[in-house]
Order: sequence, then C-alpha cells, then structure tokens
Amino acid sequence: MSVNLRAVWAPLLASAALAGITATVLGVPSTWLLVWAGLLLLLLALAARWSPVRSGAIAGVLGVVAVSVWPVPLVWETGSWLELCGVAGFWAVPALGAALAGGYLRRQASRMEQAVRDARRDQQLELARDLHDFVAHDVSAIVVQAQAARFVAEQDPGQAVRALERIEAAGLSALASMDRTVHALQEAAGGPTAPVPGLARLPELVERFEGGALDADPVAVRELSREADTTAYRVAVEALTNVRRHAPGAAVVRVAVRRAGAGTELSVTNSAAARGGVVLLARRRRGGTGLAGLRARVEAAGGTLRAGADENGGWRVCAVFPTQENTCG
Repeated sequence: MSVNLRAVWAPLLASAALAGITATVLGVPSTWLLVWAGLLLLLLALAARWSPVRSGAIAGVLGVVAVSVWPVPLVWETGSWLELCGVAGFWAVPALGAALAGGYLRRQASRMEQAVRDARRDQQLELARDLHDFVAHDVSAIVVQAQAARFVAEQDPGQAVRALERIEAAGLSALASMDRTVHALQEAAGGPTAPVPGLARLPELVERFEGGALDADPVAVRELSREADTTAYRVAVEALTNVRRHAPGAAVVRVAVRRAGAGTELSVTNSAAARGGVVLLARRRRGGTGLAGLRARVEAAGGTLRAGADENGGWRVCAVFPTQENTCG
C-alpha cells in the first residue's frame, strides 16, 4: 500500500468519529447511528493497521469514543449513570477489539518485513563469503603463477607460456565466480540464477592446482545433501587457497573424498613446504572467513571440521558430513 493511502486512514477515521459524535448529540435516528458505528469499527481496524503511530493513536481514541457514546442518548432519560457507563463500556469492547485486530495485523506485517531484512542481510553475508571462497582462490592462483612465470621466463620460456595458460584459466574461473555472484544479486528481481558449485567441479578445481592429486569416491559424493555438497566444495577451495598463500613450496597436495563411517569425508593434505612452513588456515588481515567461519559453515550443514599438522610435517584439513539418509533419519 502506498504511503499516501496510508496517511488517509487516520484523518478519515477522525472525521467520521467527530461526525458520529455530532450526530449523536443532534439526535439522529438510532438506525443510522448503528450503521455509522459499524463503519467506524472498520475504519478503526484500517487505521490501526496502516496509519502512522501518532496520528493513528489520536484518531483511534476519537473512534473508540464515538462508538462508545452513540447508544447513550437511547437510555439518557430513563437510565442511571451506572447504566450509561455500562452501555458505553459495552460498545467500547468491539471498538477496542477492532483496534487490537488492526494492531495485530500491523505487528505481523512488521515482523515479516524484519524477517525479509534479516534474509537480505544473510544473503549479503553469503555473497561476501562467496567472493572470498571462490574469487580469492582464483586470484591467488593468478598471483602465484604470475610470480612463477616472472622467474622462469628467461631460463625456460616454455614454462612461462604454460604459466600464462594457467593464469588465463584462473582468470576465466574468477570471472565465472563473479557472474554467479551477480546472478545471486539478481535473484530478488526474479532474474536467472546460477547454481552454487559442488563437488562435481572438484576435478576441475584440483586440475588447476599444480601438484594437486584427487581421489574421489563417486558414491560418497552422491550421498551428500545439496547443502553439504556445496559446503564441501567451499572447504576444498579455502584449503587450496591457503596452501597457495602459506605453503607455496608444497610439492604434493592430495584431495580425497571417501566414506567415513556413516558420513562422507573430504580431506585436503599438503606436504611440508620447501622452506619448512605449513599452511595455516588463519584469518586474513583484510576480509576472509578463516577457520572459524569455515567451521561454522560445516557445522551448519551438520558436519565437523578439523585442521592441523600431520605426521609428515604437512597440514591436513578434514571435514566430515552426514549422508542424506542420516540427515533425514
């Protein structure tokens, strides 16, 4: 309902209430006053639902008074003060009921609007995490490959060309991630949306990672729910991104998806870095979700997350998700 129409109800109710009080004083026939009281009850509900609070409260008081006093002239000559108060109180009940009904609808609408605002805020946070989890991964790859190409360009031009090819692939992937983000922003407007990547794209992700090896059980992947599938892909992206950032000298990075008891396990393990460092799944200085944010995502999907050094001096990130059967059960 437009703002202009909302502003109409309070003045309309006040005018009708004053007209009803005047008609009561002037002795208008009771049949017309009864019809007028019914109209006032409707206006009371509409004003309580739509009007601004201050003007609606003033008009509401006038409306309740007008509905309460209309039958008073009928018992004025024969009734006592107690009877007059009883008649007015009796008719005040439906007036207050109409106002409360309109106020209840107003409160429900307000709660719904707040829920929509909360959902939009959650979507904005989700998009921010998407930009970090997906785009940052590809940008990190571009930076690492560009640095490598700069060092080998003079000694081995062929390696530099291959590095440029990987940079091109990572740039295209970053653009695709940006497109998905834009499509998600268009969802509220009814535009087409792109699905969030899942483990089906894990081979493509590992293939772009130099030294990466993938061992995935197709049955274990299929048993994941949609939420767990996309969350597992985010874990892989985050872990590989941190390998690039904190252990660029790691010779081997293994990504595995397998059955683990009653669930499905995703693990990303890198060998020790050439300089003896390990990847730390830590929070970035600027932005990023880090270990705490990633653990919250995994737990929201019903899983658990562990990260730490392994026995070979490398680093291992492991997330275990329930299968669809266990989720439903």
